[in-house]
Amino acid sequence: MAAEPFVLGSRAKTTPSGLQGGTEKLCELCGARAHLQCPKCRVTFYCNAEHQQADWVGIHERICELLVPIRSPTNSSLQRAGRIEMQLKKAELIDICRLVAQDKLSEGKYQESLPAAEFCLRSSLDVHGSSCVQIVPAYLLLAEANIGLRNLSMAAELLSQAEWAAFKSPECGPAVRHRLHRSLGRLHVATGNLEAALFNFANDIYFSSEEYDVDSTVTCGGYFLMAEVFVQQGKMPIAHSLYSEVARIWHCHLTELVKTHNQYARDSNVLAESSIDRAQRADVDKMLRTVLEFEQNDFRKDSTQTALVAHCLAMLWFLGEDSFKARGFCNMALQASQLIPNHDLTKPICGLLQLLQGLPTEPLCF
Repeated sequence: MAAEPFVLGSRAKTTPSGLQGGTEKLCELCGARAHLQCPKCRVTFYCNAEHQQADWVGIHERICELLVPIRSPTNSSLQRAGRIEMQLKKAELIDICRLVAQDKLSEGKYQESLPAAEFCLRSSLDVHGSSCVQIVPAYLLLAEANIGLRNLSMAAELLSQAEWAAFKSPECGPAVRHRLHRSLGRLHVATGNLEAALFNFANDIYFSSEEYDVDSTVTCGGYFLMAEVFVQQGKMPIAHSLYSEVARIWHCHLTELVKTHNQYARDSNVLAESSIDRAQRADVDKMLRTVLEFEQNDFRKDSTQTALVAHCLAMLWFLGEDSFKARGFCNMALQASQLIPNHDLTKPICGLLQLLQGLPTEPLCF
């Protein structure tokens, strides 16, 4: 049996005992009466082995030992320094759960993301209360998981809670508002309300531009999502224009990352770590592959755009140290660029191919 989606109303009545020191042992995932105990931390309980396994895979493996000092019985007259330390530990747990949930969402593992997203929300409510902007990201994580699982009514309820928290908080800035509108747009896409989706993605772009800049990779995500809606509406020229903007922004960003990578490697004689982590790389790869497929299927057959996007993917996987994928996209980019006389991308593509010489040619296995 899969873990049940988070229901704020019922979970508020059946908070697991370890989180707030209750006496009744309740399941970490569903709030039912628990019969099993985690043998490692001994402060987390489950109603059955399936929920225990789902929580272990989803988040508990990462936070098991961290829960012990938080959920162990403490003196009610805890000193101020101890309370501050406890809040810091809870904040650390929130950050871990947020990152784990984001990684699993990026990989499309929506069911696995639920335990981390649920714990993030419960802990955020425990630390910040229900009227603080800090709880909005946790609501959005859980809403994204439910959208992916097609639990759309649950996602709508969670986003309504997020909107209300944002509305009540004077501290809610453009960074949070852009994420809120992006999640709302995705929900409307899932329900088929494309006009409402476009409205929210437009607000997403506005607020992300205000926070990060109009040419940032964050804002670029809004362009991409809006383009996908226009594709569904059959408005291909508008989609093409937005996809071109996505490719341009990512090409500029990846070009700078490759330059920095190569400079670091020359100066220190070691490979630099990419500033794009695995989860973000998966998101960008999916986005750019969608743009590439669109260009390849477009009747105009824009070789310039194909070369640009393929070069983006080659740089992305060069930074990800997967020379097999990088070389494949490099060759695709070179073939497209050679169809255009004196194309300005031919030289950097050839330069990247030279960098790839001598690197392993086998695909990476994850």
